[in-house]
Amino acid sequence: MGLLDILLGRTKPVAPDLDQLFALPSAALTLEVAAGFRPSGVGEVCFATVEGAAFEQTHREVQALLDADADRTGPPVELRQDDYGYSWLVSRRTPGQLPELVNDLHAVNSSLEANGFGPQLLCSLAAFTDDRDRRLALVYLYKRGSFYPFAPLPGAGERRDSALELQVKSVLGSDLRIEQDLGRWFPVWGAPGL
Repeated sequence: MGLLDILLGRTKPVAPDLDQLFALPSAALTLEVAAGFRPSGVGEVCFATVEGAAFEQTHREVQALLDADADRTGPPVELRQDDYGYSWLVSRRTPGQLPELVNDLHAVNSSLEANGFGPQLLCSLAAFTDDRDRRLALVYLYKRGSFYPFAPLPGAGERRDSALELQVKSVLGSDLRIEQDLGRWFPVWGAPGL
């Protein structure tokens, strides 16, 4: 970064740090104690839709890698597309298997990145619920290296619970690298696991 960049207020982009995902299990404990949210067992990786043989080969590799896990029940990872044209690789575990789910998310991100699909990666998320059937996702922004909460309001269409999101931000501020720019807290309406 040069002197001109400093004077003009330009900043160097944050490099993706997939190891930030491993902070999710400890953040989940804090989230349960402070706000009553528990993991639902669903995790997802979102990316701009990719077509072609190279992606199909990568998808097969990810499938084989996650198939090797003897603790898994059901399909290891399913590929879904949302109404907005984005692709989602969805992993399902039991709610008590959050560390294994995080390993799945890390493996999927790492495989896509290693095979040249890093620029298409958008975000990863882990889903949570509480006793009142509210849904919450902790979303990891791949290109920013930070997390933010997303809480859709049940039965309200495309509306979100901003107060809950801000509460979760304050609760998890010491557990996760929270995205400070609220303008980057994008809604993930098409997420299949929410």
